[in-house]
Amino acid sequence: MTPVVGRDVVVVGGGISGLATAALLAREGASVTLLEARDELGGRAGRWEQGGFRFDTGPSWYLMPEVFDHFFRLLGTSADEELDLVRLDPSYRVFFEGDAEPFDLPAEGAREALLGLDPSAADRLGAYLDSAGDTYRIATERFLYGTFASLRPLLDADLLRRAPRLARLLTEPLDHFIRRHSADERVRRVLGYPAVFLGTSPTAAPSMYHLMSHLDVTQGVLYPKGGFAAVVDAVARLAEREGAKLLTGRRVRRITVSDGHASGVVVDDGTGGTYHLAADVVVSSADLHVTEQRLLDPRHRSRSRRWWARRDPGPGAVLALLGVRGELPALAHHTLLFARDWEEGFEAIYGRDPHVPSPASLYVCRPSATDDVAPPGHENLFVLVPAPADTSIGAGGVDGAGDVGVERVVDRAIAQIADWTGTPDLAERVVLRRTVGPADFERDLGAWRGGALGPGHTLRQSAMFRGPNASPRVRNLLYAGATTIPGIGLPMCLISAELVLKRLRGDTSGGPLGHGALPRRTEGRK
Repeated sequence: MTPVVGRDVVVVGGGISGLATAALLAREGASVTLLEARDELGGRAGRWEQGGFRFDTGPSWYLMPEVFDHFFRLLGTSADEELDLVRLDPSYRVFFEGDAEPFDLPAEGAREALLGLDPSAADRLGAYLDSAGDTYRIATERFLYGTFASLRPLLDADLLRRAPRLARLLTEPLDHFIRRHSADERVRRVLGYPAVFLGTSPTAAPSMYHLMSHLDVTQGVLYPKGGFAAVVDAVARLAEREGAKLLTGRRVRRITVSDGHASGVVVDDGTGGTYHLAADVVVSSADLHVTEQRLLDPRHRSRSRRWWARRDPGPGAVLALLGVRGELPALAHHTLLFARDWEEGFEAIYGRDPHVPSPASLYVCRPSATDDVAPPGHENLFVLVPAPADTSIGAGGVDGAGDVGVERVVDRAIAQIADWTGTPDLAERVVLRRTVGPADFERDLGAWRGGALGPGHTLRQSAMFRGPNASPRVRNLLYAGATTIPGIGLPMCLISAELVLKRLRGDTSGGPLGHGALPRRTEGRK
C-alpha cells in the first residue's frame, strides 16, 4: 500500500479515466499533474465543432446513471448538480431490415413493449429481464468495484450459493442464452446488440452480460445536455477544483523506473527536447498496449508481443459526422438499423476474412433531436459502422478527403439510412461531412490495432482476466481506462479511477467506496 496524502502523482492521459483518477487522488491529498498529448481533453470522448454544428466523436449512450452519481458524490457533489440530464423517449428506435415499421423502446412501459414483440415468450422474457436485474446488482456490488488484488471478496457466502448459476452464465455464450428465452429474431437482436457496447459479439460474450438489458429496458436511457463533452468538462472542472494540474499538449515519451519503482515520466517540452517530471506514483490511462510497448523499457514490460498477438482488440469502426439540412423525423435520438444477415455481420468483423459488412447493422445518433447542437433548420448525425480493428481500412477526412475505402463505407451507410428510413434525399442534404477510420483511432488515440472501444469482453478478457490495474513488475505504476479492469465505457472508466485509489489504499473489497470515504475539500485547494 502507498499512502496517497502528500505524494506526487503523474497521470498519463486526459481521457475520462485519467481525469477521474486525477480528481479522486487530488481530493485524497495527492499533488497531481495530468499530462495529455493532444491539445484537448476527453480522449475517446472527444468533440468536434464546425459551421455551427457540435458533435460528440465518441460515447453517446448515458447508461448506468448510478455509477456517474456515485463518482460525483465521492467528490462531494452529484450528477444532478453537475449535469443537465434528460430522459430520452423513446430510449431508442430500431429498424429491422425488411420490416415496414420500426420498433420504439419507450421510456415508460419498455418491458411491456419488448415482451410485446414475442407474446408467446412473455414469461421467459420476463425471467430474462429479472435475471438481468439480479445479475447487474451482483456485478455492481461484488465485482465491478474490485481490484482482484485479493480473491477474498469472491468467497462471500451469497456468491458461493450462486456459484453454479454464475459459472453457467460465464461459460454459456450470450446468443445461446437469448435463444433459450425467445425465438423471435427481432427480440434476439435487441437483446444481443449490447454485446457491441462490450467490444464483442453475442457469440463470444459470456451470458453474464445479459445484465446489459437491465440498463436500457429497465433503467432507461438519459442524455446530458451539451453531450458527453459536458461530462468531460464536469470531471475536468472537479479535478481542477481539487487542485490537480491538467496540462495539454504534453506527450509522455517514457515512464521512468528506479529500483523497481515508477519514478516519473519523460515529457516532450514542445521545442524538440524533453524533460523529466519526477513522481512517487505514475498512473497511465493510455491504452495498455501503448503503456507496455511504447512507454516502458522492455525489462519492465509484463506482456510479450506474442501475448498481445493472441488477444482480441475488440471492433474497429468507421464514423461519419454529418451536418444535414432540414429535419429528420424518421430518426430518434438513438436509432439502430439491424441487417437481416445478423450473424454474417459479426462474422465479417470477427471472422477469418475480416471486412466491413454490407449492409451493416448501423448505429445513428441524432442529438439535435434533444439538444441545441446544430444551426437553425439543420440536424447533426453521428453514424457508426462496425468494422474490424484493422488500420489498413484507412483514415477519414473532412468533406470527402478521407481514404477511398473509408469514404466508400460512409457512402454506403448514408444510402442505407436513406433507404431504410424513407429519407431518399439524405445524401443531397448533407452540408458538412467528416469521416473517421481505424487508422485515425490508432494515430490520434493510440488505440491498439485501431480498435474503437478497447479489448473485447470475451471470457478470457473479462473480470480478473482483463488487464490488471497495477503493473506486476513496477511498483507504484498503476493503470486506468477501457483496456484495464473493469472494462469498456464511460461508467467503467469512472470505476477504474476508483480502483486506482482502492489499490493505493490497499482496499481489496469488491464494492464501491462509501460516499464519506474521501476527505472534504479544504480551503487551500482551488
